[in-house]
Amino acid sequence: MRRLVAFAAVVALTATAAQAADTAPAPKSIWEQDTLTGDWGGARTALKDKGIDLTLVYIGESLSVLSGGLKRRNSYEGRFEFSSDADLEKLIGWKGATTHVTVYQLHNGGRVAADNVGSISDPSNIDAFGTTRLFTAWFQQNAFDDRFSLRVGQLAADDEFLTSPTAGGLINGTFGWADMFAANMLNGGPAFPLATPGVRIAVKPTDSLTLQTALFSGDPAGKDCTDIPQRCNRYGTTFSFSGGALWMGEVQYAINQGKDAVGLPGVYKLGAWYASANYDDQHFGIDGTGAQVSLGVDPTATPVTHSGNGGLYGVADQMVWRGKESSLNLFARGGFAPSDRNLVSYYVDAGAGLKGPLPGRPDDILTFGFAYAKISKDAAAVDQDTVPAVIVRDYEAVFELSYTAQIAPWWTVQPDIQYIVHPNGGQNSNDPTVRLDNAFVAGVRSTIKF
Repeated sequence: MRRLVAFAAVVALTATAAQAADTAPAPKSIWEQDTLTGDWGGARTALKDKGIDLTLVYIGESLSVLSGGLKRRNSYEGRFEFSSDADLEKLIGWKGATTHVTVYQLHNGGRVAADNVGSISDPSNIDAFGTTRLFTAWFQQNAFDDRFSLRVGQLAADDEFLTSPTAGGLINGTFGWADMFAANMLNGGPAFPLATPGVRIAVKPTDSLTLQTALFSGDPAGKDCTDIPQRCNRYGTTFSFSGGALWMGEVQYAINQGKDAVGLPGVYKLGAWYASANYDDQHFGIDGTGAQVSLGVDPTATPVTHSGNGGLYGVADQMVWRGKESSLNLFARGGFAPSDRNLVSYYVDAGAGLKGPLPGRPDDILTFGFAYAKISKDAAAVDQDTVPAVIVRDYEAVFELSYTAQIAPWWTVQPDIQYIVHPNGGQNSNDPTVRLDNAFVAGVRSTIKF
């Protein structure tokens, strides 16, 4: 009798275990999991449950100048990113408080795409001086059901201003931190790879409307930088408070953002910026006799300075069609700044992003973009005044076509081609008397989430 009871118990336990195995989710294969290294034996989920989210991403790319530009050769750029986000409510009970830190390890093969092309627009948005650097580190406090947000610390303006999700599918740097900022602000402004101390306030009075403003340190390179900015602030720890202040403000209007929204989603933005530092005139200087002369006539003249700088800009990013597994978004951005103190007086870019372009590939994205940067009339006037004659800069235009293939949830491969018209406005920076030919650039990028 005892043996019969024991046998029955074993049968019951076996059946229960088999039923549990049938209902438990099967472990994901490496091609299905969100990250290459998985859940670290449950440690990753445990950390996230406690409020700590770690991100490790490697981007590597090879870009070749096939024709035109300064040098017809290949380049390699790589960026390893480590980010840590902490939810302080989960960690210590501080409601609405979060922190964020990003550190980059940046490297290249000793030559980068921008040096090969010689353009204002950097063909790579991860191109940077090789080093390990702190990028951003901030504290954020949300309140009133997330209607109010305060962020303070080492901030990057390109994280939150002028952003377009569709334009983000492109590799050329101008489709992120556009030339109207990168070429005009002191040492490129607070954007990759140089962030600055700052404070940002965002208010969301309605679900559709967001108002945000920020104040940054004006010069990310630091005081008295006479080298390239990234060398002056080599490790991202200069925490510069030089170069005056840079103010940015933006109004955002988002439509059909909810999960149950009937219409197609879109976002529209209007923004402005003002920098308090002195900016050199693009055309005129003061010579040794105290007379005002063209810098083209006397390159040794001390440039006339202007108090402050600024500009206006706008962004539109709208889905215009949605199918079962596909969608089409269009984007446009543009802005202008005073000609007398800026290299780029006005700028516009536009393009389209098609998600799910091929049957059975719903996560792939095909993106096309066009950008146009107008060289200011004052900068062009210097070229016109220069003797002996040099190439007069006029504009730079970028055409880019990029395909992002989702190989696995943690891995994308992105073939990319770019055609850059009139690099550096058409003037060869090594010899301004020679016209710089249009550049054709092709390459591939790989992004892996660990």
